[in-house]
Amino acid sequence: MAESNVKVLGTWASPFVMRVKIALHLKSVSYEDVEEDLLAPKSELLLKSNPVYKKIPVFFHAHNPICESLIILQYIDEVWTTSASSILPSDPYERSQSRFWAAYVDDKFFPALRRLLIGATEEDKKAALAEVVEGTVVLEGAFGELSKGKAFFGGDNIGFVDIALGSLLGWIEVIGKQCETKLVSEAKTPRLVQWADCFSAHEAVKDVLPDVDKLADFGLKLRAKILKALAPTN
Repeated sequence: MAESNVKVLGTWASPFVMRVKIALHLKSVSYEDVEEDLLAPKSELLLKSNPVYKKIPVFFHAHNPICESLIILQYIDEVWTTSASSILPSDPYERSQSRFWAAYVDDKFFPALRRLLIGATEEDKKAALAEVVEGTVVLEGAFGELSKGKAFFGGDNIGFVDIALGSLLGWIEVIGKQCETKLVSEAKTPRLVQWADCFSAHEAVKDVLPDVDKLADFGLKLRAKILKALAPTN
């Protein structure tokens, strides 16, 4: 049964919402799942609880709304300290590196992945594809540094960077199929391939990551909505 004071406002397809759910599963915290339809107008609850960005996810604890997925992850890690392992390292330097690479995923890698999904022209998609491929190679190198030969970016256990990047795995597969390119491959990123398999099979993750075919269908609808919104009006 979900804790009455813990809620997640989001949608099943959002990688940023998946982050929050994975963190809660890792900490064995039950929660109420409040679904927001991204293809419909934004709900009153979303607009009221996140009036600045008007985006999901919104995490509610004791009726207090908390926004932005990486901030929510840190909050969960700090509040539920006795449950499972820490999401962020205790060592200050390692902690700073985890934050750096999670920010890289959000600020560099994800925007390129998004442009690959919604690119209006072949030239746009080609440029975005090159950036995504370069990003996977950069992340392959980061994994070698952070994992220290273990299964996850966080070492023996799923950590901050694992959740930040791992939440994108479904979309990486969907977008790769659309552009007929394997974005994470044995040829260029063998360690990321092994990591992705371990991450996806983890007990805290496997029920959160969506079915790829269902996600692909949703992606087509979301792309159409975004392109319609971006189209010039006469």
